[in-house]
Amino acid sequence: MSAVPDEPRILDAGEAALVVEFGSTVDPAISDRVLALDDALGADPPDGLRERVPTYRSLMLHYDPLVLDRDALAARVRSLAAAADARAATAILWTLPCCYDAPHGEDIAQVAERTGLSPDAVVSTHAEATYRVYMYGFAPGFAYLGGLPKALAVPRRASPRPPHPRNAVVIGGGLAAVATVPMPTGWYVIGATPARLYAPEREPSFFVGAGDLIRFEPVDAATFDALTAREAAGEPVARRGEAP
Repeated sequence: MSAVPDEPRILDAGEAALVVEFGSTVDPAISDRVLALDDALGADPPDGLRERVPTYRSLMLHYDPLVLDRDALAARVRSLAAAADARAATAILWTLPCCYDAPHGEDIAQVAERTGLSPDAVVSTHAEATYRVYMYGFAPGFAYLGGLPKALAVPRRASPRPPHPRNAVVIGGGLAAVATVPMPTGWYVIGATPARLYAPEREPSFFVGAGDLIRFEPVDAATFDALTAREAAGEPVARRGEAP
């Protein structure tokens, strides 16, 4: 685990945004600092702060320079970052059903070949882990997850594979993700969840937050289809619990 700098680095991103950097690695301690600052600004946002965008190691702040002075915002950030070393929000543990069976676990055989594990071991190793939601990015609802077991830490593909269905559960580059939008990908598709992490018609559209935890519960294809129908009818199938 890398050391977390005492004071963040504040960079300009054009004329109407700041990037507040807390480190340079994917690290729970760095993520905690990012989310603690996000919580603090969300609890008492200055006038002119338009949007907060947390990432693995930084928080981007979009602001209106005609309302909020850049140096005043930077000073506020430094003060809050020095005081906020723990998150105000409590992490939630979400259990998502996941079907690893055909046709959903399209790339399990390739992952097994690359890791030297059996296909069953790929599934059990993935399902037994607990994942941290670090950030959303790249596409609507695309949740980047840390905590992938080292045994499954395959590199991403040299070239993208054909588009996967929505809500694919994917791994690659030492990370896991839930990909809500069908698209070509360099990740390996090992399953699918009927739970919709992103639904624009729902409030909130993103029900899993950065800093929350996720576990995947294996289900068979018939159960997956039944849960998909329930989700489509407006009944959430993800289970919410208390983080350990």
